[in-house]
Amino acid sequence: MEFSFTFIQLFFWGIYLASPLLLMLCSVFLLLGLIVGHLESWNKFDSLYWAFITAFTVGYGDIRPLKRRSKVLSIMIAGVGIMFTGLIVAITIETSSKAFNMHTDPAVFQQIEQSLK
Repeated sequence: MEFSFTFIQLFFWGIYLASPLLLMLCSVFLLLGLIVGHLESWNKFDSLYWAFITAFTVGYGDIRPLKRRSKVLSIMIAGVGIMFTGLIVAITIETSSKAFNMHTDPAVFQQIEQSLK
């Protein structure tokens, strides 16, 4: 349980430190989504819904752009979404690694290594 609390604490610190970048990336794909929505004559809710679905590469296909400019912007939204998701994954991996190192004893690993040889 202590490991979980350490992980959560470190994870939220990582998110806090990366929040300016995360907010910027999120703002970019939301703004691009609104632009696509305007080009395609969608309402704002559908535009934002489509932007999130595209940014996180889910792509249900219920709403899709038909104009060439909109399709180019959708590729940009997907790229920014991949960067956003990649940053969250990187923070998660680094956090779990740090929490793991904080809660493990190197001597135990050496004993396990020697018993496997």
